Amino acid sequence: MGILEDKYKKEVVGKLMEEFKIKNPLAVPTIEKVVVNVGAGEALKSKDLIESWAKDLAIITGQKPSIRKARISVSAFGVRKGAPVGLKCTLRGERAWSFLERLFAIVLPRLNDFRGIPLDAFDKEGNYTLGLPDFTIFPEIDVTKVNKPFGFEITIVTTTKDKEISKRFLELLGMPFEKKG
Repeated sequence: MGILEDKYKKEVVGKLMEEFKIKNPLAVPTIEKVVVNVGAGEALKSKDLIESWAKDLAIITGQKPSIRKARISVSAFGVRKGAPVGLKCTLRGERAWSFLERLFAIVLPRLNDFRGIPLDAFDKEGNYTLGLPDFTIFPEIDVTKVNKPFGFEITIVTTTKDKEISKRFLELLGMPFEKKG
């Protein structure tokens, strides 16, 4: 069990139960999964680039990403049905907790002029999506071996469907939200 998951069990569960009058500890929200997506628009013409990005994403997430293929052809974008258009990793359990721990404590503070992440990226289900412009901010990546950097999005899916509870839950976990005012 990692530091973040331990903090959740020892501190966050109790605080959320008290603040939101939750009677059963099993009803307290938790991390269902973390989904990491990469749109591979630039890599459509280069199979080597997609493979390189897949290796880098595997290093970051700790598991091999699935290659997402186009479901339809779109001639305006030069996309054929079945062509690779992205990469996706769905992290659950220990991998999800470990990834979030590194994201909150190491990666986000390394961003230039970082003042916190915006509060307006929650969907109506209480899930949070964060876009990062460059994957090389992860310490596992050797920048000298990167042939072309890519951006990606991270979606944190919680077990609650309430936006406010989800926000408070992530805040208690240590997600560095921007301060208003």
